[in-house]
Amino acid sequence: MKTLARFFQFTLLFIALGAAVGIFFLVFNIAAPSNEPTHLLRTNSGALPTPASIEETALYLYLQQHQAELTTPASRDATPIVFSILPGELPAEVARRLQGQGIITDAELFLQYVKYLKAGQKIQAGEFVLRRTMPMGEIIAALQSGRAKSITFTIRPGWRAEEIAGYLDTLGFAAYNKEQFLRAVQAGNFDYAFLRDRPKNAPTLLEGYLLPETYNAPFDTPAETLITIALNTFNQRYDEKMRQQTAAAKLTTHEIVTLASIVEREAAVASERAVIASVYLNRLKKKMLLQADPTVQYAMGYQPAAKQWWKTPVSLDEYQNVKSPYNTYLYAGLPPAPICNPSAATIAAVLQPAQTDFLFFLAKGDGTHAFAKTFEEHQQNLVKYGYSK
Repeated sequence: MKTLARFFQFTLLFIALGAAVGIFFLVFNIAAPSNEPTHLLRTNSGALPTPASIEETALYLYLQQHQAELTTPASRDATPIVFSILPGELPAEVARRLQGQGIITDAELFLQYVKYLKAGQKIQAGEFVLRRTMPMGEIIAALQSGRAKSITFTIRPGWRAEEIAGYLDTLGFAAYNKEQFLRAVQAGNFDYAFLRDRPKNAPTLLEGYLLPETYNAPFDTPAETLITIALNTFNQRYDEKMRQQTAAAKLTTHEIVTLASIVEREAAVASERAVIASVYLNRLKKKMLLQADPTVQYAMGYQPAAKQWWKTPVSLDEYQNVKSPYNTYLYAGLPPAPICNPSAATIAAVLQPAQTDFLFFLAKGDGTHAFAKTFEEHQQNLVKYGYSK
């Protein structure tokens, strides 16, 4: 009984002490002059609201102890960062990702700050441009501002970097610069694990990795951030299963993406991707020339007269004059790097090719192809589909 009575005494003492602290802060804030004392925590719009309960008082005291962290930005790096919040995403997940991107230094402190401000329900889904130089209060305010003005854009499968750069230039991104985009793509100075096996002498180090997808980004997103958005998406789509399949195939990520870029330009029908991939893989195993038309077209570059990047039509006679390691009619093996940016579906088809003995194929004229196991069968197809008599 004595123990129980002592317990009740301590409980009552704790409640009384909490109430006294709450009254102290209430009185202090009412009595404070209009230019609040500097020790009061501030959000982007003013002083932290007065605690209205014992629980809030405890949280207020906790935030007071971490005032320096609340008001000190995570970094001096003012580079704009595109940060997206999905509909229904919980504040805890938002806080975790903010810390993961270095925008804040303490996810738990941020979450408690959001809780005290009762801002959890006010944080909007959308795309926001944040900076590591923003203190936590400013970030919370920014995330409540609703969807930022943004631009939706689609990178098409099979586009080369120059085509993407030209397309983005037409969309009205305020901070976009076409030349800056191409320089960044060519230099490839982005740190991702999937980029580490690229040959350093590839002329365009990010060709192949700007994943075709529909994106949405703030209108003031600069060129390098647009590249980062595409690379982040590649990193998500090229998941652990694909990495394991790459290792099982005894190929590098760069080789898989390079082959997928060729298949992307060849396959007009989705159901043929895995079959076309099997043809090229079979040729590689037999050390045959790939003889892939798109690789030569890539080497030939922009055609001013036709105003096109992929010369069409093109003849076999022209191929002999294209002295480039991308000319797979003259040089064995894969070209030095991807020739375009393949879709995730095409990369998946290369990682899971059809099991065939095909070594040849040709376009039938309706978007599909005729496949052959031997050169004799291939010659018959050439006659059948009007390529020769």
